[in-house]
Amino acid sequence: MTLSIHREGYKFIGIGLAVSFIFLLFCQTLFWLSLLITIGVALFFRNPRRAIPKDDNLIVSSADGVVCNIVYDEPPEELELGKEKRYRISIFLSIFNVHINRSPMSGKIKKVIYTPGQFIDASVEKSSLCNERNTVVLKTNTEDDNSLMAFTQIAGKIARRIVCDVHDGQEIKKGEVFGLIRFGSRNDIWLPVGAVPQVCIGQITVAGETVLSDLSQNNAKPRECCIMQ
Repeated sequence: MTLSIHREGYKFIGIGLAVSFIFLLFCQTLFWLSLLITIGVALFFRNPRRAIPKDDNLIVSSADGVVCNIVYDEPPEELELGKEKRYRISIFLSIFNVHINRSPMSGKIKKVIYTPGQFIDASVEKSSLCNERNTVVLKTNTEDDNSLMAFTQIAGKIARRIVCDVHDGQEIKKGEVFGLIRFGSRNDIWLPVGAVPQVCIGQITVAGETVLSDLSQNNAKPRECCIMQ
C-alpha cells in the first residue's frame, strides 16, 4: 500500500534523506538514527484514506486525537457566530497522531480568521483563547437557519506552524483535507446551534470518520458521559 504524504512533509523528508546519506559516508550508527527519524517524520505527515459518512446530517471530527473538553458557551466574538450558546468540542493531538485536518461538514466557507497568540500547552483549556489559531467559519449545506459552525486549528507548545489551504467563499466537502498543524496541537469544533455532542471526554477520534454530532437529533439531551468542564 502506497503511503500518502501531505505536501508540507516533502521538504522535511528530503532534508532527512540528505542528512542520512551524508552520515552514511562516515558513520553507520548516525545513518540509521537519521533514517529512523526521517521515517518518523514521514509518518507524521501521513495522509491516510478515510471512510467519510454520506449522511448529510452527520458532523465528523476534524482531527485525529482525543476529546479533551466539551463546553456549552457563547462563541468568541471574533467568529461572528452570534451570542446564542452552542457546544464546543475540543480535540487534543499528540505528536503520534495524524495531523491532517478535515472539514466536519460540507458547505461554503464564510470566513477564515487567523489570530496571533501564545504557544502554551494545547491540552490546557485557556489555549483556545490565548494561543495562535486559525478558524474556518462554515455555512453548512443544510436547510436549517442555524447552519453556521466553526472549526479552529490551535498551535501548541511544540506546534509552531498552522497550515490552512482554504479561503473565503470556497466550497468544501465533508472529510476534505483543509490543512494541518505541525508537531502536536488542538482542534476546537463549534457545533451549529441546537446540535448536541455524540462523543465523550476521553474518547479517541478519527478525522473524517468519527461522528461528533447528528443534526437530525438537534436539541436532544446530550449523552451522560458528555460532562461539561
